[in-house]
Amino acid sequence: MPEKPRYRRVVLKASGEALMGEQGFGIDVSVSDRIASDIQKARELGVDIAVVIGGGNIFRGVAVASDGGERVTGDHMGMLGTVINSLALRTSLRKLGVDTVVLSAIAMPEICESFSQRKAMAYLKAGRVVIFAGGTGNPYFTTDSAAALRAAEIGADALFKGTQVDGIYSADPKKDGNAERFEHMTHDDVLRRGLAVMDTAAVALARENHIPIIVYSIHEQDGLVDILNGAGRCTVVSDS
Repeated sequence: MPEKPRYRRVVLKASGEALMGEQGFGIDVSVSDRIASDIQKARELGVDIAVVIGGGNIFRGVAVASDGGERVTGDHMGMLGTVINSLALRTSLRKLGVDTVVLSAIAMPEICESFSQRKAMAYLKAGRVVIFAGGTGNPYFTTDSAAALRAAEIGADALFKGTQVDGIYSADPKKDGNAERFEHMTHDDVLRRGLAVMDTAAVALARENHIPIIVYSIHEQDGLVDILNGAGRCTVVSDS
């Protein structure tokens, strides 16, 4: 095992769907607790951890637009879903004794603090886990883009994307048994191939700021810690 973790400051992007577990909707507390345990172990390595969670287990803004509704309103509803998930994960982390703060891109002071880059940096320096809620605070941007943006703002060494599978494939491996798995790709490879691991804006923003994207299975127990220790199964997206 290496003397120090491979990355010292990371953003973990987790999908809202990951929190559902085997349920069809909402939050499975046991899954939230397990993800919190992985974050706790990573923090114990001395790694600064920030988290962005999607809201797809509760609401997707694009669903409103697809039914003829207003996209902006739908996206605002989706942002509120991310706040609910962030509060749930904070609860799981606090049960483990992990000092955690939620910073929202949408002001709601009775529930959580408002985001600022200076505040996020101060909390990370103090050793707290920071959860970024509310996406970017703007419609038409996904939580993937929010994760890449926050990673750039806090000077993260890597952006971890926790998915349903153990890396990037040429096709959905659950549907295509012949899908090719990649150990390493460049940001340009992902963009050129149109792979759906993260949206185009997020990958482009990570590329411009030279932030590697680490794609791994969020369902793998201790997967985050294993990768930080130089092991684990993942796909690394980097400049070269």
